[in-house]
Amino acid sequence: MNDFSNLLASVTKRAKASVIRELLKYGSKPGLISFAGGMPDPTEFPCKDIAELTNKVLTTRPNVALQYGETEGQADFKQEIIKLIKEEENIDVAPDQLLITSASQQSLDFVSKAFIDVGDCIIVGKPTYLGALQAFVSYGADMIGVESDDYGITVESLAQQLENLKKQGKVCKFIYVVPDFQNPTGTTIPTERRKQILELAKQYGTLILEDSPYRKIRFEGKDETTFYALDKGEGNVITMFTFSKTFVPGFRLGYIIAHKDLIRKFVVLKQSMDLCTSPICQSVTSEFLKAGKLAPHVAKIVKVYSQKRDAMIKALETYMPSGVTWTHPQGGLFLWVVLPENIDAEKMLPTALEHSVAYVIGSAFYPDNSGHNTMRLNFSYASFKDIDEGIKRLAETIKNYKA
Repeated sequence: MNDFSNLLASVTKRAKASVIRELLKYGSKPGLISFAGGMPDPTEFPCKDIAELTNKVLTTRPNVALQYGETEGQADFKQEIIKLIKEEENIDVAPDQLLITSASQQSLDFVSKAFIDVGDCIIVGKPTYLGALQAFVSYGADMIGVESDDYGITVESLAQQLENLKKQGKVCKFIYVVPDFQNPTGTTIPTERRKQILELAKQYGTLILEDSPYRKIRFEGKDETTFYALDKGEGNVITMFTFSKTFVPGFRLGYIIAHKDLIRKFVVLKQSMDLCTSPICQSVTSEFLKAGKLAPHVAKIVKVYSQKRDAMIKALETYMPSGVTWTHPQGGLFLWVVLPENIDAEKMLPTALEHSVAYVIGSAFYPDNSGHNTMRLNFSYASFKDIDEGIKRLAETIKNYKA
């Protein structure tokens, strides 16, 4: 094959492979226990319900389920989501403020496309969701990292970075946050801090991009108020949700709520991407919501994932050497491990894989490639037996690590 690299667009050259997706290639290795992917427990998928509802949809309205659909999303599905948002968040959303997407990753892509020109500044947490970093860097964003603590990004660091940009005559296009059970750390931003962050966004004339895939997977404590609700319809917040963690990831279904003028721009961008989100997946999920099956399903997985989190924390407490610390998330799918400064999680990964255990290196979640002594662990996918054995293998790898 001829070398066509000189023909590639700059966006292709900027794009980076996902560390997580690359690690999944090791999934077929016999005996490997992986804490790498952010995958739900497949044994909890509502397979029987999906089979029955798919048959119903194909029997009663195949012309809708199997045909092209509206870019904005199916009207009946949108109405079910509008009811869901009202019931769960007490937020009133009009149909023209809502767009159905092919999960949150597509939302990240067209928000990036809508706002980011090469060299534009955006603010992200240190650390933050790897998939977002990939989307932002592919459009040439200059990502400014702000410090985080046990309660998410800090107001002080955010204020300092916004002021620095202002002094340089630069504009922050948006502040990206995963406020509930953050990927990768599992931390949650308290409501009072959210109010302060939102006020800073208003003060400096920027937007909040709120990514909320894990919000309903809460094990303990009380719900914090969404940035969208705090904004009270003023148009300063764009919020993304997905069904990948609360229903099934294979349907690739999500939705985004924002001011109607922004939604219209996103619709136009989506038209050039995939025309519409899968109509049959929308139809089946709509029936799932109409039947009132989502809430009991979420309650079921919350119970299981809570037990798995507890099992992982117990194993960490049992096997890990001194100097290793970890977060205690109140929900979600992940916890964050901090190793002693002399241990590089990236350099240690090949040895861990030799010992048949996998994790995601923490530096992949930093815009500046820092955090080399950190790692993300997923507790939702592995079995209880594998959680214990996998943490035991990981602890032995850490104990025997030679810097």
